[in-house]
Amino acid sequence: MNVDETDLPGLGRRKDFMTASGRRIGVVELREGQTELFVSTWDDPDTCQASIPLTGDEAAALGNLLGGQHLAMKLTEEHKEIPGIVTRQFSIAPDSPFQNQPMGKACIRTRCGVSIVAIMREGEVVPSPGPDVVLHPGDLLVAVGTQEGLDSAADILRNG
Repeated sequence: MNVDETDLPGLGRRKDFMTASGRRIGVVELREGQTELFVSTWDDPDTCQASIPLTGDEAAALGNLLGGQHLAMKLTEEHKEIPGIVTRQFSIAPDSPFQNQPMGKACIRTRCGVSIVAIMREGEVVPSPGPDVVLHPGDLLVAVGTQEGLDSAADILRNG
């Protein structure tokens, strides 16, 4: 994937790429720290079809969603030859009993045989997180296990 980067004098920097459907999608990172998501046509990146201003938290959440999805798809592809192994993502909700708690407190591996292989947080990946990693609302956990185990893990993370 080719990402174009363009300095915007006095404003910040634009980063975008062309989709297979012929649209240009990207972000403008403004000097003041704001981020704006935009969609434009393939032939004119300056003609904006849609623009969405994002707060820092919103930009991080979007990064988590997209990055977590990409990571989960790669893991799913790698495990497709292994029957019964599934990859799934879990979001730590603001009302999760494990928010602001070490991941080990949930005992996911012990209770349901599921491995948390990564955490997406604020657009960054925490690979192979240990039990002492504190979970925060908005974290996206990438897990591998059986369908039944993943269903149990989802219930544990929601309800304790």
